[in-house]
Amino acid sequence: DNENKFSMIEINSETDFVAKNSEFIKFGEEVSKLALTSSGKIEDIGNLKMGNKKKVADNLVALVSKIGEKITLRRIALIQNSKSVNFSYTHSPVKKDIGKLGVLLSIETSKSKKEITDLGKYLTMQIASLAPLSINKESLDPNILKKEKEIITEELKNSGKDTKIAEKIALGKLNKFIDENTLLNQDWIIEPKKKVKDVIKEAAGKDKIEIKQFIRFKVGEGL
Repeated sequence: DNENKFSMIEINSETDFVAKNSEFIKFGEEVSKLALTSSGKIEDIGNLKMGNKKKVADNLVALVSKIGEKITLRRIALIQNSKSVNFSYTHSPVKKDIGKLGVLLSIETSKSKKEITDLGKYLTMQIASLAPLSINKESLDPNILKKEKEIITEELKNSGKDTKIAEKIALGKLNKFIDENTLLNQDWIIEPKKKVKDVIKEAAGKDKIEIKQFIRFKVGEGL
């Protein structure tokens, strides 16, 4: 991170042994810092020059040759909204800001960062732990909802229940899916009787606290 600008990059290796290699970690640290100056596109990272004056792509080839294992720059995330207060979190870091699970969070607020530091920290932990798919129902990918609805309908098809009862059950299951996968509707990990949206409302008081964006990377996820 650099002041209020945060970047996150996923670099994949074939084994945990290489992931803990000091040269691999050093390469990752330097590339991550370079990412702060990038466009936020993974395809542009390879052309940036590292401390030895060589491009990232050339250093990667040299590292692969030396270690003898495939290493891939998979994806990058960049949060640089100057109007927001931004946070980052690394779960179980092997070294400062280096781990297998990372989160970036951007909050728009009329409060100072100091006033919402704890809230920001716990929200990033919430995202890391419960892996929401979106901030709210409105921003949830409609294709994901459609697929989930199809799965639920298929489950209930042969249940022998009355059509109207089955429809009510399906709606209940779909609403539960939405609550569990949208950040604002999730149960708050610190106090599960509350929803995240309720905690944010309490913390805001008469001020504004609005989650604008979050990004969660888990190494190897989706591969």
